[in-house]
Amino acid sequence: MVERLGLRDITLVCQDWGGLIGLRLVAADPDRFSRVVVANTYLPTGDDPPGEAFRVWRDFSQEVDEFPVGGIVNMGCTTELAPDVMAAYDAPFPDETFKEGARQFPMLVPATPDDPENGPNRAAWEVLKNFDKPFLTAFGDSDPITAGADTVFQTKIPGAAGQAHTTIEGGGHFLQEDRGVELAGVVADFVAAATPPS
Repeated sequence: MVERLGLRDITLVCQDWGGLIGLRLVAADPDRFSRVVVANTYLPTGDDPPGEAFRVWRDFSQEVDEFPVGGIVNMGCTTELAPDVMAAYDAPFPDETFKEGARQFPMLVPATPDDPENGPNRAAWEVLKNFDKPFLTAFGDSDPITAGADTVFQTKIPGAAGQAHTTIEGGGHFLQEDRGVELAGVVADFVAAATPPS
């Protein structure tokens, strides 16, 4: 899609699975991207254990009889989602036969050194270690899944140096639900600061 639309000067904002997908896109064609914001995400290689919270989540996704999509999003928030918001998350999945893809997402995250996605993610990291365009972390303060990943990005990616990295108070894993306005403000300020005057 990026190639077909001829997109350039892209600001990537990625959260959760958006990072696992989006950061590989940045690595595949870094010249198309002008800046990146990562929020509660990571690009794992399986070389480091993913942590207990992720292990519990992965096991739950495979073992629970009924996969409650809206309820899962709600559990990943620090605020209680409104019933209509939870219903919207449930809407694409009228019964369990529609949820097999969602159940498999956690199994696709490289969690061991022999995972087949390790090679592509390691290769992406090699490119990202040279990405010197503005790179900002905006993580929630209450996400057990990705806690500490912001520091890894800040340490390994040259474009992260000197940026106004932020930890958003009261933000759980689904930061866009808990603190969407605050996250949008961080992104808007970052784009404004990184965009040269015309």
